[in-house]
Amino acid sequence: MTKPETRMDYGRRIARVTDHIAGNLDGDLNVERLAEVAFFSPFHFHRIYREATGETLADTVRRLRLHRAAVELTRDETALERVAKRAGYGTLAAFSRAFVSDYGVPPGAYRLRGKLLPPNPKKANEMKANYRVEIAPFAGARLAAIEHRGDYQKIGNSFAKVQIFFAANELPASRSFGIYFDDPESVPEKKLRAEAGLITDVKIPAHEKIREVKIPSMLCASVLHKGPYAELERAYRHLFRDWLPTSRYEAADFSCFEEYLSDPRETPPAGLLTRVHLPLNGDL
Repeated sequence: MTKPETRMDYGRRIARVTDHIAGNLDGDLNVERLAEVAFFSPFHFHRIYREATGETLADTVRRLRLHRAAVELTRDETALERVAKRAGYGTLAAFSRAFVSDYGVPPGAYRLRGKLLPPNPKKANEMKANYRVEIAPFAGARLAAIEHRGDYQKIGNSFAKVQIFFAANELPASRSFGIYFDDPESVPEKKLRAEAGLITDVKIPAHEKIREVKIPSMLCASVLHKGPYAELERAYRHLFRDWLPTSRYEAADFSCFEEYLSDPRETPPAGLLTRVHLPLNGDL
């Protein structure tokens, strides 16, 4: 194979690994098994994976398991010991130390803070104060994107595939956007639709799943969310429940989209910055 074909082949094989990890977080994710999934020698797989994804296998597994734990803590009342075990920790104390390191608070406190419905009006007012709505034109964006179906909290694997595609084709690192077509509280999880993409200004190399997707130029209301992706629904509730009904604007006929201003491979969840955009009709 030529050099570009070899890079693309490596990219497809690494993408199989990210699929396998995302779908088997409760399984045995040792290097020998993952190297077998990608048809690489286990002696070199660590380096190949790290160069393709920007993080080690252990870091990927740890990050995804802790993210799943954070989502579980906001969605249900599963016992903390059970959450810790699913995240790969033998004791609650070890899980708590790891969780505090990344999320800034112990898992029990995060569960209380992370509930999407505030328990009292005072908390609701505190939530409002955390967001400042900005109205500004969005210049538009041309993305190399891949379709994502299912739980929005699992879209990270779709972004990983696009990032691997960029690395395999030696495309420059770029800003990443997610377009979300459905309301996760109204649409069944398996029917949720989204696009995960990176901005590009070059011709997109042929690929069986990655294609061009455009976000048009338009007026948007946006808020800056700081914190874990598991809590992003707070930003949407503020925009749609607290801000939009009392504003002079109407929502435009285009889906909400998010721009990710931090790299989750390098930034702890507590420090992640995400700008959530709500398209609007009209002018400033």
